[in-house]
Amino acid sequence: MDVWAAVQAMILGIVEGLTEFIPVSSTGHQIIVADLIGFGGERALAFNIIIQLGAILAVVWEFRAKIFEVVLGLPSQRRAQRFTVNLLLAFLPAVVLGVLFSDLIHHYLFNPITVAVALVVGGIIMLWAERREHVIRVEHVDEMRWSDALKVGCAQCLAMIPGTSRSGSTIIGGLLFGLSRKAATEFSFFLAMPTMVGAAVYSGYKYRHLFQPDDFAVFAVGFVVSFVFAMIAVRGLLKFIATHSYALFAWYRIAFGLLILATWLFGWVDWSTAQA
Repeated sequence: MDVWAAVQAMILGIVEGLTEFIPVSSTGHQIIVADLIGFGGERALAFNIIIQLGAILAVVWEFRAKIFEVVLGLPSQRRAQRFTVNLLLAFLPAVVLGVLFSDLIHHYLFNPITVAVALVVGGIIMLWAERREHVIRVEHVDEMRWSDALKVGCAQCLAMIPGTSRSGSTIIGGLLFGLSRKAATEFSFFLAMPTMVGAAVYSGYKYRHLFQPDDFAVFAVGFVVSFVFAMIAVRGLLKFIATHSYALFAWYRIAFGLLILATWLFGWVDWSTAQA
């Protein structure tokens, strides 16, 4: 295994793991970091599928007790049935729009400048959402109605724009729709499971010709690193939101987005040909 390829895999695995479940846009960070370290092209498409699976496995492991509870209770428990229906309803909008528009979005929007603008705009929206008066109707994910889940699922569709953040869209959407910060965050984690697995399966089949035996070792490094750092990020975020708002992440988004735009405007970095 090439040493530099292994280093690239570790860097991108760390980026994916740390950013996938916090509202700063993992896709946006992957696009920017991959361009800076020269990891792109078709190989990167296959690699991103693998490291996203590593990140989602961390969430599955962290919430394994809840998953088992739902699966075992599905035949007879109303609460488990309602939770499953809510998850499916929230998942559907992204499936429909993803199948229809994913290629167009990837072709036209997957570049650092789009990411930077989305980071700034998303950060401003997050600050507004955090500072407005919260009217909490739902304290726990099991109290969500089907309409709450569907609205959060529609909000998740905004994350198809790179730099917006899937977790950011669902969490802030949840807050705006009356969910508590804990309920919005946990539902975002649960919704990530079918959304990311579905996207990985779809992309994996579509780009199956890109998976080569020679890349196995590099992809394995990225997978393991992504899993470890995603576990750290998930546990850290759950502890953080217990006593803090999401304003810190909003300011980070704005600062990082403005930095990328400044490097572009002043010609410090040539982002004009960058493409994920």
